Amino acid sequence: MSKLSGKVAVVTGGGSGVGKATAALFLNEGAKVVIAGRDAAKLAAVVAELNAGDNLCALPTDVTKVEACAALIAFATKAFGRVDVLVNNAGTNIKDRTLRELTPETWDMMVRTNLDGAFYCTKAVLPQMLERRDGVIVNVVSVAGKRANPLGGAAYVAAKFGMGGLGMVLSNEEKDSGVRVSNIYPGEIDTPILAARPKPVTEEHRASILKPEDVAEAILYVAGLPARVSVPELVIKPTTQMYW
Repeated sequence: MSKLSGKVAVVTGGGSGVGKATAALFLNEGAKVVIAGRDAAKLAAVVAELNAGDNLCALPTDVTKVEACAALIAFATKAFGRVDVLVNNAGTNIKDRTLRELTPETWDMMVRTNLDGAFYCTKAVLPQMLERRDGVIVNVVSVAGKRANPLGGAAYVAAKFGMGGLGMVLSNEEKDSGVRVSNIYPGEIDTPILAARPKPVTEEHRASILKPEDVAEAILYVAGLPARVSVPELVIKPTTQMYW
């Protein structure tokens, strides 16, 4: 039997990269999927490309807004009856990312997108998971949420550390409720976010780092385990990337 047969998943940041790859993999494993993101055209293109019929739908969503996150979970619940798996994958970064370059406005945007959105979506889906005593929340964090490397920038690192802490606390709070929380910490991934790097990334470097499908496999692994099994943290990195 497929790992997610009969399950319903919501994937934020589903218009490209890891979110798109996760949606494709989940569909192949029998899930019904709702993808969300800010760019309606990108979402529509993914729906058309994956060609999953009634098993896939999309809702343009700005995760920095609490009302939009609540509407996303309500939309998915109405479309498919419930939400079994939430993948908090939406994230962003900027070129001017050193503390000297950050402004209060860019700091706020980074924290709201990379951290607050995960909280808002989690808060919206948690009641129904608690009622069923079953559910999986996967936070796609970053090794920047484990190791404060300046490469990610101060706001991104701070938000990702916060996201990791949020997931870990919830995992422990709900260990007896049937709700499982997994933080996944990917290293460098060949996704569109690389375009925001202060220095351009070479094709040679892109070829040596993770692909979105690699991280999607990790997400599927933790989401598809039996209810008795929880993976609180999983680090996945390119072989050539240092982890210290």
